[in-house]
Amino acid sequence: MQFRRRPARPRRVRRSHLLVGAGLGSLLIGLTPWLGIESQATATPPPAPAATPFDQQPAKQSPHHGIVPANALEPSAPVLDRTGWTATASDEETVGENGRAANVLDGSTATIWHSKWSGTPAPLPHSITIDMHRTAVVSALIYVPRTSGANGRVGEYSISVSADGQNWANPVATGTLADDASTKTLGFAPQGARFVRLTALTEAGGRGPWTSAAELNLLGDPGTPAATVDLSRTGWTATASDEETVGENGRAANVLDGDSATFWHSKWSGTAAPLPHSITIDMHRTQTVSALTYQPRRDGPNGRAGTYSITTSTDGSSFGAPVATGTWRDDDTVKTATFTRAENSRFIRLTVTTEAGGRGPWTSAAEIRLSGPASSAVHGSWDRITGFPLVPVATAVLPGDKLLAWSAYATDRFGGSSGYTQTAILDLKTGKVTQRRIDNTGHDMFCPGIAMLADGRVLVTGGSNAEKASIYDPVTDAWSATTNMNIARGYQAMTLISTGEAFVLGGSWSGTAGTDKAGEVWSPNTGTWRSLPGVPAGPALTADPAGPYRADNHMWLYATSGGKVLQLGPSKQMNWISTTGTGSITAAGPRADSPDAMTGNAVAYDIGKLLTLGGSPAYQDSPATRRAYTVNLSGSQVQASRTGDMAHARGFSNSVVLPDGKVAVFGGQAYPVPFSDATSVLAPELWDPATGTFSPLATMAIPRNYHSVANLLPDGRIFSGGGGLCGDCATNHADGAVFTPPYLLNADGSPKPRPVITGGVPSRLAPGATLSVSTQGPVASFVLMRAAAATHSTDNDQRRVPLKSTATGTGTYTVSVPADSGVVLPGNYMLFALDAQGVPSIAKFLTVAPSDSGGVVIGRPAPAPRR
Repeated sequence: MQFRRRPARPRRVRRSHLLVGAGLGSLLIGLTPWLGIESQATATPPPAPAATPFDQQPAKQSPHHGIVPANALEPSAPVLDRTGWTATASDEETVGENGRAANVLDGSTATIWHSKWSGTPAPLPHSITIDMHRTAVVSALIYVPRTSGANGRVGEYSISVSADGQNWANPVATGTLADDASTKTLGFAPQGARFVRLTALTEAGGRGPWTSAAELNLLGDPGTPAATVDLSRTGWTATASDEETVGENGRAANVLDGDSATFWHSKWSGTAAPLPHSITIDMHRTQTVSALTYQPRRDGPNGRAGTYSITTSTDGSSFGAPVATGTWRDDDTVKTATFTRAENSRFIRLTVTTEAGGRGPWTSAAEIRLSGPASSAVHGSWDRITGFPLVPVATAVLPGDKLLAWSAYATDRFGGSSGYTQTAILDLKTGKVTQRRIDNTGHDMFCPGIAMLADGRVLVTGGSNAEKASIYDPVTDAWSATTNMNIARGYQAMTLISTGEAFVLGGSWSGTAGTDKAGEVWSPNTGTWRSLPGVPAGPALTADPAGPYRADNHMWLYATSGGKVLQLGPSKQMNWISTTGTGSITAAGPRADSPDAMTGNAVAYDIGKLLTLGGSPAYQDSPATRRAYTVNLSGSQVQASRTGDMAHARGFSNSVVLPDGKVAVFGGQAYPVPFSDATSVLAPELWDPATGTFSPLATMAIPRNYHSVANLLPDGRIFSGGGGLCGDCATNHADGAVFTPPYLLNADGSPKPRPVITGGVPSRLAPGATLSVSTQGPVASFVLMRAAAATHSTDNDQRRVPLKSTATGTGTYTVSVPADSGVVLPGNYMLFALDAQGVPSIAKFLTVAPSDSGGVVIGRPAPAPRR
């Protein structure tokens, strides 16, 4: 087209959840932290100076990746205008002070709402309700604690929304907040509402039955509609109020052709048609629609939509009140408008009243898509958002329905080597999160290697305190230090090996720069490290332009028999590693035609079978791939081949193998940039080994990118959470949510009947053991799923081991465990029974000992039986 119009203005940077954002600025992080939390470590610490409150500590800087893109500092969702809002509370203090609820809306942090404390204090819980006096899409509540003291800080909380102030559904978010003065953003799935209620269940510091708040704000539509799927555009047509057909092919139909290089453009030749301009999609069938996605043209800024409204119709003539309104920013990212209510419609109309950059009376669009509510039985469903008192950068699944999580020395940022770590445990039964700071190991466990040990303990190595190694014992709920590594590391890879020892390799993010981070092995019997000079990291490096600092990070390791390990990525060259003696490393061939795939995933979905997916040639600032590969082992032979592609390119994603052998992938970015949520992929996908294809799952409400995690849970569901840890940024996601896969759900969203294991599962066993398992009714198969730990898109612990079983009677089965410790790696496992439809039971935990330990778990005395 002819560019006769005013030159484009410089593009503003923004945080986008969907496709490639504008140019990224930067800002040094490691800013002065806020308020410290006293140590609550269960083990007795050595004498140490008292902790300095965060707000009195000097600023710290990361030794390496201390840069945050500018778009990470802007919230993706707009802060809603509070004009006309009112606030009411369950109770308020009006005698001893002005603690009225209205103070949370006055714009002053010096005034507060406070629960009633004079006379007889009103007991917890306390609630405060915002009435916006209009319906709007809401996605988060911003809680600003009082600045005059700690009393009344919210601890455990829940958030509910309502259309009328009378009918309140289940909470959209629950969680626990850190006991500090920082502003908290409490996210939830975007939805239309008029009333938003915050309920405080506890006081963060246990100081009394009080609740207070200085200010409350709400965030609007972030363009991340939850639990939706794209609707098929087959048979759709598009018409516009006007279109350019003389100076270029700017026809309305171009928004449906799947080609982002073509676009609809309003009439500009001759006398340009004035604003507003509209384009109407006719789906030629009535469907439920809950969001519209708008992709700007790729070749220039002219015509980007600014202020818009969306209306719907069943007949194409009568259009109702807008289901979405707003103003999109002037950049080239894909925009999504979440409807205030899902609509059963045939026609969807986008009306644009301003050009985003004020460049002229034009409107353009490359592609328009519509999405509707996901079907639970096909796409799964998401539970409410659970807030954590920290960003869960690393997680480990524990017996007793617990999830261990940790961040760094601070709950929301990292840097330096402080010698302590903020941790939290999520109780999966109650949803409660407890927090404590671990000082006694002298270890800041940010950016670590993790291995789930043979006795069920969790070994954490390196990171910010690069030479350190710490162990968490879920039986005693205690942390302890073990011997330092011989080589200081961060971003290293770890795995347990068949001998019950732990192997580590790489990790140039921290420790001495310019040295080869060769392998070493930790012994659970001696608690010491044995160097493997014959296993240098060099053969396993990617060709990252940043060199070893990025090239030896997050390796994909798969332990096999005889203490051997296959390093199958992210380098395109695969390698066999022997941990015997001084060790050795030999080439195992390329991963088919795959390039390097840093920040991708590798998942053991069957015995000797792995899926690799996603990643990018460099750690950051290079396009991710949609490709996926299978890697099959037969003895020392390794065969890699390409399987079906994902629908979305992803780096910084997380993948989890399910008990039925399918693999679910969550989050990630099309163009990986640490701490940014630009180019986020919100639609998870499910890979089926029977077909080699991916299918879409219900979209996530919150992006999960750099520093996010995902874990299989004992009930067959998946935890997905975290992302960020960049201090005063808008991309910190101190929360998570549980995804229910479609195999657990009926078409109406109700739970499917599940098999039940009723007996015959010991607390520990040796490889080669035979079990007599009883179930409540018939089942088709049994499978062991190794309890795993995730951080930085890497989880070398997870593996799926199908078991041979024979029915011996009604509801009784002989179940055989493989005798090879290279197949059934030592450690904690979840035993699932599956019915003929692939529906899994709730798992029973057991511990598999190394084959040479005589069935006795090495490292500490055997734990008491547990579920």
